[in-house]
Formats: sequence, C-alpha cells, structure tokens
Amino acid sequence: MTPKFTVYVLDPYHPDAIKLLQSDPNIKTILPTDPAQTCWHAHADGIILRSETVLSAKDFSQAKKLKVVVKQGVGVDNIDLDAARKHGVAVHNTPALNSESVAELCMALTLALSRRICEIDRAIRKGQRVVRSQVLGVSMFRKTVGVIGMGNIGKVVAQKWLGAFECRILGFDPVAPKDAWNDVKHDRVWCLDELLKQSDLVTLHVPLLESTRGMIGEEQFKDMKMTAILVNCARGGVVDEAALLHALKEGQIWGAVLDAMETEPPTLESYGDLLALENVIMTPHVGASTVENQCRSGTVVIDTLLKVLNEETAPGKVC
Repeated sequence: MTPKFTVYVLDPYHPDAIKLLQSDPNIKTILPTDPAQTCWHAHADGIILRSETVLSAKDFSQAKKLKVVVKQGVGVDNIDLDAARKHGVAVHNTPALNSESVAELCMALTLALSRRICEIDRAIRKGQRVVRSQVLGVSMFRKTVGVIGMGNIGKVVAQKWLGAFECRILGFDPVAPKDAWNDVKHDRVWCLDELLKQSDLVTLHVPLLESTRGMIGEEQFKDMKMTAILVNCARGGVVDEAALLHALKEGQIWGAVLDAMETEPPTLESYGDLLALENVIMTPHVGASTVENQCRSGTVVIDTLLKVLNEETAPGKVC
C-alpha cells in the first residue's frame, strides 16, 4: 500500500509513539535523523514537534501541503499561530497530560530549595564541613501557597501542597471562571498584589502572552515577603529576570527555582550571575520529562495527528 500522508517528526519522541506512527500503513514517517528532514516544507502533510523547533511565518508560507501540526505539551509559543491560520494549517497540543509530572517537579524543586538540599550537597562534594546549625532550612508545613494561573497544572500543584503539607492555597487568575477549582479548598484573590503579600510560596502556571510577559517584576518583588520562594515552571518571560536577580541579591525574597527561562537551556554564559547564588536552583525545562509522561503524551500526539489527517474530530485544537 502506498502511504497517503507524509509526517515529519521534527523533535525527539518516545519510542512507543514512533512505533505507533510507523505502524500505520497510510503514513510515511520521516524521523529527526533522516537527511530528508530538510525537505519537509515541500512534502509534509503533518508535523509533530516539541519545544525545540520553532515554526515561523516563513515556514508556513513555504509549506506546500501541510495540513496539521501537533505539539507535545501545552505551550505553543514556538508556533506562529497567526501564520498557521492564514495558511489553513490546524494546530493541536496535548493539554492536561503534563499536569502530574510538572506538579511533581514544582514540589521537588521547592523542597530542594527550602531545605537547602542542593546547597548542602555541593558543600559536601567540595569536602567542606557542614555545620547543621548554619544551614537551617524552611519548612513548608501549613504555609501559604499562592498559585498564579488556575488551570490544570495549577490545580494539581494546589492539591499536592494541600495533601502533603496542609498548606493554605490562594488562587489568582483574571480569566478563570468564578467556579474554577470548586473541588479544591482555596481562597480566590482578585488582585495579584494581594496574593504576593500573603504567600510564602509563589508558583507560576500561566502561558506566555503579552498580558503575562514580565508579570513578576520589580514592583511585584517589593510586594513579596522576604521569606518567600518564587517558582517558575511555566514559561520564560513571565518573570523579569533582571528584577529577579536584583531581588535575590537585595534579600527581597528568600530564593527562587526556575524550570523556565527566557534563554533555554540555561548556560553559565547566560545565567552566571543567578547560578552563582546559593538560593537559586535552575533546571532546563524538564517539568514534563518523566518516562511515563513522555510515553503517554507522545502516543496522544500520534492519535491526534492521525485523527486530523483522516478528517476526524481530535482533541487539543488550538487553531
């Protein structure tokens, strides 16, 4: 049987997802390692990708046959959606699938910072003597957690802090419906500064939009407690990184953990000043990077792609 569609895999995917794609006789699969990758503009009916690849307006204008792009994960800021609409290309993502793994990382990073685990580990590896009275951590038990962004990931994060540490949850989201999280014990606040002033932990779960770019900046750090921790496992650009560096150096907040930065992956060249601080932990956007999640979300991407190519209703439609 001659394949009906040619699909280009532009970024690495879990082997189970690739196996599922290759098992369909109607699909010709071009993998990232195939030299034919450079010709996708001329031949691709469908594309699957992750955050590594950027699709620009020029890419869409050159794509001769492209019908659908499916992005693993929620964020689609690496895809020019206006250009996709202009050229009649459907764009889908995989909402809600990353919630558990991202929430796990948020909690893991927060606890690693609050209990100074990385700092102590580095000292031991250097052969330094660690005096316990001089490396006191901060307990999260019954603290106030401010969740900015009341979507799927934010909800799972809230549930974890509630269940594990009996925390008080504050939720802020100017666009979420009034009945959002009606099954989660929380207090809804309608002003960001109100959340910032009360929270011991501020955790971000918003997309990168013009309305959210730099939403945590100089003025917001002034509102936060000196004992507060900032967590960004959402998107780079939501936090003003120059203002964050200043806030940390001046002791305006207790510390920060970042899994999302404006420059990814983080390097010493780009983030040497932040990485020199003991009260900062950075990871290279690995919130969704568990074996289980990559397998599950990868197979959902393939299922979505095949449905769209076969003109069936598919989940996660962005445009």
